[in-house]
Amino acid sequence: MRSSNPVLTSLTNSQRGQQAAYAPGMQQNPYQGFQESQVADRPMTVDDVVTKTAITLGVIVVGAVLNFGLLLTSPGLAYILTFVGMFGGLITVFVASFGKKFGSKTVTLVYAAFEGLFVGGLSGLFTGVTVGGSNAAMMIGQAVLGTVGVFAGMLWVYKTGAVKVTPKFQRVLTGAIVGVLVLSLGSLLLGLFTGTNPLYNGGPIAIVFSLVCIGLAALSFLSDFDLADRLIREGAPSNYAWGVALGLAVTLVWLYTEILRLISYFNRS
Repeated sequence: MRSSNPVLTSLTNSQRGQQAAYAPGMQQNPYQGFQESQVADRPMTVDDVVTKTAITLGVIVVGAVLNFGLLLTSPGLAYILTFVGMFGGLITVFVASFGKKFGSKTVTLVYAAFEGLFVGGLSGLFTGVTVGGSNAAMMIGQAVLGTVGVFAGMLWVYKTGAVKVTPKFQRVLTGAIVGVLVLSLGSLLLGLFTGTNPLYNGGPIAIVFSLVCIGLAALSFLSDFDLADRLIREGAPSNYAWGVALGLAVTLVWLYTEILRLISYFNRS
């Protein structure tokens, strides 16, 4: 089953490649050959996923705090680092997705470092911290709590089976995400040429669009959990946990930025 997350999709593709080397009905571990040729020497566990995800998020938080603090003293440099983080994180995701680096600790942590710079700068931009926004801490706190709450809620939904992750679910979710990306790009181009950006100007359309993005990010967790769960049950090598951590981090960052963006709409003077 494919995931709507581009990073975790590469995990699925690799998994299929490993399984194709064995005839149906054979009891051999489809990852055995991979394990023998790589550092990983044991199957991935839930603890591996939790540990690697925590490390990845820790690096993101450290980078975000550093760049957010830099906004107070050198805003010009901080915003340069924000753009470096945005493009660096995007390139790293492409490398992980298409360069078959899904189990690489280095790639995951490099992504986390870039994304930390991006998240810190974007948080300052949304809260207006560089122009004396006094509600920055409150707004960021609300966004963090909202992100954690959505993550925990979707984990409960997945564990209870309230929503089944089926191939149809994956197709619809992937199509919706692609649609959002196309709309975002179109709105960005419209803003560049006309100065009007209806999806990000804080108006009613922007609020609805932000809510849609939050909903899609939340549903993406179900896809991520399902694929991670299957990789564990099928005995994927332990270093795959770094790929799972990267995929979850991508969704978490997307959710956080969309929640903070929505909060910022209601805190404009």
